[in-house]
Amino acid sequence: MSAPDSPSSDRPATGPTAVGSAPPGPAPAGEVVVVFGGRSEIGLAVARRLAAGRTVVLASRPGGATADLADPLLAAGAIRVELVEFDADDLGSHKRVVEHIEAQVGEIAIAVLAFGILGDQSVAERDAAEAARILHTDFVAQAALLTVLAERMKPRRRGVLVAFSSVAGQRVRRANYVYGSAKAGLDGFASGMADALHGTGVTLVIPRPGFVIGRMTEGMDPAPFSSTPDQVADAVVERVLARRAGVVWIPWQLRVMFAVARLVPQPVWRRMPR
Repeated sequence: MSAPDSPSSDRPATGPTAVGSAPPGPAPAGEVVVVFGGRSEIGLAVARRLAAGRTVVLASRPGGATADLADPLLAAGAIRVELVEFDADDLGSHKRVVEHIEAQVGEIAIAVLAFGILGDQSVAERDAAEAARILHTDFVAQAALLTVLAERMKPRRRGVLVAFSSVAGQRVRRANYVYGSAKAGLDGFASGMADALHGTGVTLVIPRPGFVIGRMTEGMDPAPFSSTPDQVADAVVERVLARRAGVVWIPWQLRVMFAVARLVPQPVWRRMPR
């Protein structure tokens, strides 16, 4: 994946700051879309496509420039844009942040989890703390927030969740096994949750993009069937608007490629690049 919003634990999460023209309080009209990982290239691309007639909340790690994030969303037709500090690694803050968002702008209709880190595989192989950091952000924090959001949405019998998996988790490669194992865990968790949510009115979309060309992968050689954040967003939004749960392979050819990949002998597979 490309350019997820890397969490920080420097400061606690705080409430929204309105940057649109609407006054504080419940959204005047339209659904509320929240992107957790509000500076993510993919998350912002999804937000732009969903902005028209909706309130958009960008929840991102403390620190860093955020003031320029609202203008493209307002230009895309957002009724209102809110900025929220959100530390994904602080599991205890998740429920509080979600409650505060809903108190300020109304119930969350669409929640996109676009945060995550690639980490340093070479360091993680030697340093348990680095391995744990990657697993915590890319799996544990995602699973925790999905649980908070699903429990919020189920009594209403409506809502859409988007949890980004990756082809890296479909058959974990030696070259990035720490990140890949985190994605494998998240993919399994989200797939099970999607089944559990069946019939509740809540939809869980699980995008499985391949190599995404962006800030996170800058300097790496693109893999076959690479995509861009805009291409990923197009595929995700189509599924979100249709309220269709389940897995989205991006691009679709990767589904065939990884069906074959499962048959590759392990001595060959362990030499596969990232």
